[in-house]
Amino acid sequence: MASIDGDKGSGKLGTFAGVFTPSVLTILGIILFLRLGYVVGSAGLGQALVIIALANTISILTSISLSAVATNLKVKGGGDYYLISRTLGMDFGGSIGLVLFLAQSVSIAFYCIGFAEAASVFFTDPTAMTTRLIAFGAVSFLFIFAWLGADWASKFQFVVMALMIAALISFFWGGFVHWDSALLKSNWFNGENQVPFWVLFAIFFPAVTGFTQGVSMSGDLADPGKSLPLGTFLAVGISLLVYFATALVFSAAMPNADLAANYGAMKSVAKYGFLIDAGVIAATLSSAMASFLGAPRILQSLSADRVFSFLNPFAKGHGLSNNPRRGILLSAAIAFAVIALGQLNLVARVVSMFFLISYGLLNYATFFEARAASPSFRPRFKWFSPSLSLVGCLICAGVMLAIDVRSSAAAIAVLFAIHQYLKRTAGPARWSDSSRAYHIQQVRNHLLEAKKYPPHDRDWRPRLLIFDHGENKREALLSFSSWIEGGAGFATALHVFEGEGAVARKKCNDILKELTGFIADRQLSIYPLTVCAPEFTDALGILIQGAGFGPITPNTIVLNWFSYPGDSIPSRNQYHYAQQLRTVFRFGLNLVVLWTGADTWDRLGQTPVEGRHIDVWWKNDATSRLMLLFAYLMKRTKPWSGATIRVLTQGTGSNVEIEKEALGQILEDVRIEAKAVVVSSFDPKIVVETSQDAAMVFLPFILKANQLTDATGKSFDLSLPRLPVCALVLAAQDIDLDSEPEEGPAALIAAATDALETAKKKAVKAEKHADNARETLAALNLKLTRLEDGVSGSIPLEKHKELKKKLDTAEADAKKAVRHAVKAKVKAEDVAKTAEEVIDETISKKP
Repeated sequence: MASIDGDKGSGKLGTFAGVFTPSVLTILGIILFLRLGYVVGSAGLGQALVIIALANTISILTSISLSAVATNLKVKGGGDYYLISRTLGMDFGGSIGLVLFLAQSVSIAFYCIGFAEAASVFFTDPTAMTTRLIAFGAVSFLFIFAWLGADWASKFQFVVMALMIAALISFFWGGFVHWDSALLKSNWFNGENQVPFWVLFAIFFPAVTGFTQGVSMSGDLADPGKSLPLGTFLAVGISLLVYFATALVFSAAMPNADLAANYGAMKSVAKYGFLIDAGVIAATLSSAMASFLGAPRILQSLSADRVFSFLNPFAKGHGLSNNPRRGILLSAAIAFAVIALGQLNLVARVVSMFFLISYGLLNYATFFEARAASPSFRPRFKWFSPSLSLVGCLICAGVMLAIDVRSSAAAIAVLFAIHQYLKRTAGPARWSDSSRAYHIQQVRNHLLEAKKYPPHDRDWRPRLLIFDHGENKREALLSFSSWIEGGAGFATALHVFEGEGAVARKKCNDILKELTGFIADRQLSIYPLTVCAPEFTDALGILIQGAGFGPITPNTIVLNWFSYPGDSIPSRNQYHYAQQLRTVFRFGLNLVVLWTGADTWDRLGQTPVEGRHIDVWWKNDATSRLMLLFAYLMKRTKPWSGATIRVLTQGTGSNVEIEKEALGQILEDVRIEAKAVVVSSFDPKIVVETSQDAAMVFLPFILKANQLTDATGKSFDLSLPRLPVCALVLAAQDIDLDSEPEEGPAALIAAATDALETAKKKAVKAEKHADNARETLAALNLKLTRLEDGVSGSIPLEKHKELKKKLDTAEADAKKAVRHAVKAKVKAEDVAKTAEEVIDETISKKP
């Protein structure tokens, strides 16, 4: 159990002084003394108890969530803001931090207005201006204590608690004196009530918001992890009992009409009315004091995190306790501004909306933390449940809409606007939150689910392994790779450093930092990876087989065109380069080789987006379909969104129109918008004449005699130097661009499963027929034996011959049935083996 008095040596607060006292004094405050009677009288006891229960359900559920997070983190200054920001991240934390600061600052005015209403009874003919002046004076008085620090304020709270206890004793004493059971029964309903339920709820709800006052003081607690759960639940539990008991006493002591018309009903019921006045004054000042301490500390924590640059000056504290005096000044200014409204009920609605948002987010933050399933989420609070946190969040959202749709929508809009502002302007995260853990858990869940389904051509997406080799052509290689990934696939930039030992590992880490920075500066959706290996060629096969995870393994290799001494992968010569490509191809991976000349990349960057066109040289094979798909994916990226695609195929004479119509039909079937063009041949000269004005050209290539050749078997030296940026493609996998859902591996598995089921049924049927044949043969054998033994001597000789003939026929049938059953069983086993092989093959196949 946390210390009651705190660690006096360190000047920190314990559970009683730091959490329980400020929380319970805020809960048992202005609403209890000045508005609970009005709520009971207007709603009737039945509805009033529902209002109290619903409001406290929110506080209890939120306290459970708060306790879970508080016992999982070393809670520092900032209370709710700290918990939410360290869970949901800077965007949510920053937006809710501002809302919480405003809510607490507005609460100062809220409670001081209540104090002014109570104190105004001591004046003859008080006016609205009198109430405001008293409220201004109360803010000024409390400002002094807040300015001096939390220690002075906590001493003030003990005096307040004594007065409040005295006031409650006086009230319950008077209530038992005036107790009328018949009146209690008649007050259960209020048939004349004209005040809507949710209006009354909005008036009452600020009563339960005080349970987070201890959380706001988290930076001043000796042991927040122990003090926050214990102190908060004690405050909520005791205050809940007090509110239920007070509502019962009200209904048993005064008629509903009198309660609804008299804000001072508690004083009328109490044994000693002056103690109620003292309790009201003490409760309102104490609640305001708690908000005066909490709001500046939230602002200070928010400012220390440097979320909003214009709030940075408020991070500075004063003295050994780091008292946030600048935040105190700002909170006082906000309180003075709100007092000018002078309407307690109006202020209550505003405060209710702010706190409901913060409680909803606190519950969601805890649910989010739990759903992330991070091993680091180990709260010491054992009664936590993610479902309860989610329910708490949904209840908060529902209550907001029920109270006032327009106000809740405006509040959410403000929060959303702040969130979007931070999302666009905030720099890198200054702390670790649960977002990454949540996304990783979702990835895990989705990968496990994907494992249950066989691959299909409809699911195909590029999974690129990009061989980076230095800065020379990195810009072009990675940019091009991000285009053909098209926002649909995965890409890893792999740099292999040849070497061993500590020096090589250090160099590898340096290259990783450089590559990471390059990708981050250009905001590319590519993961960097560096590897040390003694020899690249020896490591190539292992790298290809070991890259990726689960179903997210590479299906396409992207690299630069060979240019000695090597801009792509370490290659001693072109022969060596072709050998490495052949190794990759044999492992079943597609090959994409990017060629850029000395100035072609710069020329591409100067080409207007709307004027670009992509040429795809089509031979109606697997490589052609892969190139067409890459061209389509490029169009989904911003730099190519306005480009057009030309698909060029070969045809001469009377075949021109036929080929063009056939290609157009293919494009129509695969649903890719492109222009079909027929050329006379794929000769390098024709390719250059046709595509020299294109922005990007996709060309098929062949690995022939350990060199790369074009589709005609000729050297690319005849075409590439005179072409724009080119992507040379060789497909190792065929993709059906117009595959139907009923086709592919799933259909094969279904057919194999159906065949197996049919074979099993036939085998069972054959076995059953064989059993019947055996039974018939056995029965005939028995009859014949009895006849021959003379047991059935009355049977004629003709009958003996007939039975003998039937026996021979049955024996032949039985042998035939047994053979058929054996064959059916063997066939079923073969079908089962084949089905198993089909299933294994289709599941392991890389789509």
